[in-house]
Amino acid sequence: MTERANNGTDRPRPVRLSPASMGTVGLALLPAIAAALFLATLLPTIATGETVRLAVPWAPSMDVEFSFLIDGLSLTFGLLISVICIIILTYSSAYLAGHAHFNRFFLYLSLFMLGMLGLVLADNLITLFVFWEVTTITSYLLIGYDHASAKARRCALQALLVTGAGGLVLLAGFIMLGNAAGSYELSEILASGDLIRAHPHYGAILTLILVGAFTKSAQVPFHFWLPNAMAAPTPVSAFLHSATMVKAGIYLLARMHPVLSGTDAWIWTLTIFGAVTAIFASLVAIRQTDLKMMLAYTTVMALGTLTMFLGAEATVAVAAAVTFLIVHSLYKAALFLVVGNIDYSTGTREIGQLGGLARVMPITLFIATASALSMAGFPPFLGFIGKELKYEGALAIASEPVVVATTAVIASALMVGVAGIVALLPFYGKRTSTPKPPIEVPIRMWIGPLLLAVAGLAFGLAPALVADTLVQPAVASILGRPETVKLALWHGINVPLALSILTFSLGVAIYFGHWRLRKILAAIDARMISGDEVYDRCLHGLRWIAAFQTDWIQVGLLRRYIAVIFAVLALSVGATLVLRDAIALPDRWPDLALAEWGAAALVFAATIVVVISSSRLMAMTALGAVGVGVALLFLLFGAPDVAITQLLVESLVVILVAVVLLRLPHFSAVESARRWSRRRDAALALGTGTVVALVLLAVTQTPFDRSLTVFFEENSVPAAFGRNIVNVILVDFRALDTFGEIAVVAVAALAAYAVLKARPASGDGS
Repeated sequence: MTERANNGTDRPRPVRLSPASMGTVGLALLPAIAAALFLATLLPTIATGETVRLAVPWAPSMDVEFSFLIDGLSLTFGLLISVICIIILTYSSAYLAGHAHFNRFFLYLSLFMLGMLGLVLADNLITLFVFWEVTTITSYLLIGYDHASAKARRCALQALLVTGAGGLVLLAGFIMLGNAAGSYELSEILASGDLIRAHPHYGAILTLILVGAFTKSAQVPFHFWLPNAMAAPTPVSAFLHSATMVKAGIYLLARMHPVLSGTDAWIWTLTIFGAVTAIFASLVAIRQTDLKMMLAYTTVMALGTLTMFLGAEATVAVAAAVTFLIVHSLYKAALFLVVGNIDYSTGTREIGQLGGLARVMPITLFIATASALSMAGFPPFLGFIGKELKYEGALAIASEPVVVATTAVIASALMVGVAGIVALLPFYGKRTSTPKPPIEVPIRMWIGPLLLAVAGLAFGLAPALVADTLVQPAVASILGRPETVKLALWHGINVPLALSILTFSLGVAIYFGHWRLRKILAAIDARMISGDEVYDRCLHGLRWIAAFQTDWIQVGLLRRYIAVIFAVLALSVGATLVLRDAIALPDRWPDLALAEWGAAALVFAATIVVVISSSRLMAMTALGAVGVGVALLFLLFGAPDVAITQLLVESLVVILVAVVLLRLPHFSAVESARRWSRRRDAALALGTGTVVALVLLAVTQTPFDRSLTVFFEENSVPAAFGRNIVNVILVDFRALDTFGEIAVVAVAALAAYAVLKARPASGDGS
């Protein structure tokens, strides 16, 4: 039995899993557990500064390998992905128990985890991009999991279009980067930083890769898709949009740091976009009344902060980014699951409808408090160490310490306020009436977030556990050099400590004044256009353009379609010839024999007949004569087999088209009377023919590459036992290709036969 929550989705009360569902959960957990254990065994090796590389040839002719690289950075991400996935799968087994698409959810989530692991472990740009797109597709399926909801479908499509478009831009950047570095292997590219930064295409490479990273990690102005993706079930939000997928862009920035960093373009782009994203998202988070949306915008804030710090070169700034990455993954996944527990138990996530849950949900209260304290940066949690390190790193950035430090303080203070709202308001105060009577959730729904919250406390009390095994190796991987990183709870009385005290003071003030601040921000927001509205307008414009070009091109006239195709061909190829200065006219006309002049004259005369003829049948016959003239040229130049093929094709075409013409309706009198139509066709034919002739002349002027010719000459007899090289190529070296062509011709012949045999329906309907 289910009860309907106020958000319009059904949330089943806890039920026991059936044996089939338990099997599904077990199968989904196996790869996550295996990945976590495998990566954990590599911790001692990676901590010493070593790397592990696994490679299998994929496309050797294109220098593409199915290769994986495990270093400090990829190991950190891999462990976060696999461990949090185990927790999410366990949580989901209770959260979605009894759901009609239970098995489908676990399939999608497992595929997403494998995509993320492949992305962060890939050592090849093409491999990385393939897994990048796997995460795009699987996230689309997960966000739109409630496919009966129009909102879920829209949000899933929005995430797909934004991140998919960014992925296409990223692919262009990867291709340019691989060409510039001379390799697509990341392990080789990472050692070519000076070469890439000095390359003339560095600016284009940087721009394309940053666009791909910014769309994935929801940087302004691409931020709007991530909060909208909260239409997904809460476990999806906890996994995809706080701990893994949205950090794919952050991973890419960190991975490309040794290659692209160190320039003003890198530093200022990441600093400005990161700072704007962090401040903007923090302010928008405060004005939310839905706990899940509030956490979504704080995730955008965290991504902006990470981007801002990755723009720096200072070791402490990069260490702050890595530490905050781990801190954020722990507390944010836990808090999302806490909100899921509240929604599951009460049927609502609205702050105004929640209160007094402390007695009925004590375990969830403890998890929320511990995670919120880490989020706010209170000692002795790892969040406090991360916040202190952020301030130290901000002050160490030589180019813009004031900007970064100010941004970090404002964003962190707002996060203190949000942490207080999430941890205090639902649990304390007057007990409210909720859509469902609240109860504590089953153990499968609190054991995972409890472990995440306790990990934040344990790593804070013993920071060496995470510093030596994860943070230091990851920092060394990002900077491309050995580094020493020490984390500690107490660094003495210094500027970062003073900034922390200022942060706590501002955060407490924001918490107590958040209702008033929310009203002010809501009034400002009402006067501004949102990113979501810009997206809708862009999508509407795209649809208008599509409708306009469809109405103009797809008019039902074959003549229009052919005219557009040849016009685009002539203009694009002709413009390329002019812009590239590729027009190469011969110095003198070749000396031709009388027979060759005769064949050319036949082609010319038949072409004139095609142009001036008023009979379609005569025009088609003359066009066949053009083909015969071309066949004669093939014959005169020593290619009898090609000449025979040309004659057979021309004969078949003339016969078939002649039969079809007898059944086609006549052109309308209006269409035939338009003189401009014939002039247009003549100009189009002349232009296309001229462009094709210029291309052929340009090709003949270039040096002839005989490598393939030599190969076929040397291998036709010993390998294929044939002396006719053309025939050997068709039936041996390209046998599958030829078979495909024969199949196409056969299908076309059958279709033509069916059309010719078709009878028009009689007027009486019989």
